[in-house]
This record gives sequence, C-alpha cells and structure tokens, in this order.
Amino acid sequence: MGRQWDFWVDRGGTFTDIVARRPDGSLIAHKLLSENPEAYRDPAVHGIRELLGLEPGEPIPSDFIGAVKMGTTVATNALLERKGDPTLLVTTKGFRDALEIGYQARADIFAKKIVKPELLYADVIEADERVLADGTVERALNEHDLRQALEAAYASGLRAVAIVFMHAYRYPEHEQQAAAIASAIGFTQISPSHVVSPLIKLVGRGDTAVVDAYLSPVLRRYVDQVAAELGTGDAEGPKLMFMQSSGGLTDAHLFQGKDAILSGPAGGVVGAVEVSRIAGFDRMIGFDMGGTSTMSRITTVNWNALSRPRSPVCACARR
Repeated sequence: MGRQWDFWVDRGGTFTDIVARRPDGSLIAHKLLSENPEAYRDPAVHGIRELLGLEPGEPIPSDFIGAVKMGTTVATNALLERKGDPTLLVTTKGFRDALEIGYQARADIFAKKIVKPELLYADVIEADERVLADGTVERALNEHDLRQALEAAYASGLRAVAIVFMHAYRYPEHEQQAAAIASAIGFTQISPSHVVSPLIKLVGRGDTAVVDAYLSPVLRRYVDQVAAELGTGDAEGPKLMFMQSSGGLTDAHLFQGKDAILSGPAGGVVGAVEVSRIAGFDRMIGFDMGGTSTMSRITTVNWNALSRPRSPVCACARR
C-alpha cells in the first residue's frame, strides 16, 4: 500500500459522513454535523483533520493525502432553499416569459388556484436579435443596446447571467457575442445555453442554463474553499473530485452547478446498486434518508454474472 490517506466524503445538509483509508489499507468511518460554525468552517475538511490527528485550523500536509472524492448537497440545498446567487436572464426579444410559461404542465389539472414555482432569475433582458431555425439571421444582435442593458444590470448588483437565445443550440454566434460583452463588463458567472446544455428546445435549454448560473457561484465558492484548505493546487497535493448528478466523478475545477443538483443523492443510488450487485440481488429498493431531502429509488438491474435468478429486495440507506 502507499503512504497516503484516501478519503470518501458525503457532505449532506445535516450530517457529513467520511470513510477514510489509512496508508496501511485499513478503513475507518467518521461522522459529524454539517453545520457547526462555532467549531469549524467546513465539516469535510474538519473531519479529515480529525482523522489525521491534526488540531482545528492546523494546515493539512498535502503530501499526506492521495485523493478526496466527495458527493455534496451544497447545490441541492441551495436550490431547495432558494439560496443561489441572484441571476439575470438574457433572452431573445419577445420571449421574456417563455421560461415562466414553460410547457404549461399542471400538476393538478382541476386546481382552481395555480401556485407557480418561484422563478430562479431576478431580472430579464430582451436582446434585439433573431436567428431562424435554418440559420438565417433575421436580425443581427444589437450589441450597443445589449451592452447598455447589461451595464445597468451589473450596476444593480447582478453578477450571474444566463444567456438563452432562440436556436442557439445550433447557431450560437449571438450567444457568444453576448457572453463576450458580459465578460467585458465584469459578470463573474456567465452561462450561455449552447455551452451549458445544447438542447433543441428553448425551455429545457433555458431552464438548465438558468440553474447553472444560479448555482455555480455557490458551488464554486465551496469547491475553492475546500481546495484551498486541502492544498490541491500544489504539485504534490491531493486529487479532489466531486460526484455529479450522473453518478460519475469529475475534477473539482470542472464541477458545475447544472451537474451538482443530485451530487449527494447520486451517491446513495450508486452505493445501493453496488451493494445489491455484491449481495447477488437483481432487484432492489434504495431509500436515502437525509436531513434536508429524501430520495427513494426502485431499480431493476440485469446482472449477467448472476448464476441463478433471484428476487429478494435489498433496502439500503446511507444516513
């Protein structure tokens, strides 16, 4: 075995769970509150310090750690509690209400009072531009007017912007021009829809871009804080990776808001499926009981390695 520690962290809204592998290969589990500002700034980093035998606030020797792999509900909880950054939506003129209208789906078709979900964006700018479905530029982007509107939004305190133009999934030039203007003005989070989610439909693409702009600043502050305390920027520093909503891992610097909404819950699904596979079950119920959110999944998996058909149900819980 190597001489370094490895850490796997589930950073939930209520509790943070850590599994560590010592340099000798043995495993140890640790649990602590996710919010305890009087004792520590971040539970994951504090838990790592405790397992390494360090004092609170003591620098973590970067060469002690090989890798830290983390699932987090930071973005999930920010979305549920509406604590993302104030976001500006820039869209094609005439479509300012497109995302609010959505697909006109109604959860209760006979409800007399429709309660709409709170919008994630704080303001809207309608850009004078239009590209048709075949790529024909019907109206070139009016950069002068857009720049003035963006400067006014910046002066009002907005720093995150989602740019969602018609047919930009295939013809992104106008979004690219708008993003360049926003960057020059000083917006710190710019989420063009053709980069974030190049989907053909305006609403799905727009919703994803808005969520990315809304959550990415919150997520970036958290990732940068953890990375700084772990010393991941050093040449010999540990590798820091985060679980995405898909259940796969990505480098900390590539972790985005749109990929983080189910970062924490995805770990429960992946873990439940793996435990079921090891136990020889081809069907399972996974129940992930968290303090802020609860996820349940019923999954059927066909394992080629099964020697005989089995149908017991395995219930797995992380917290």
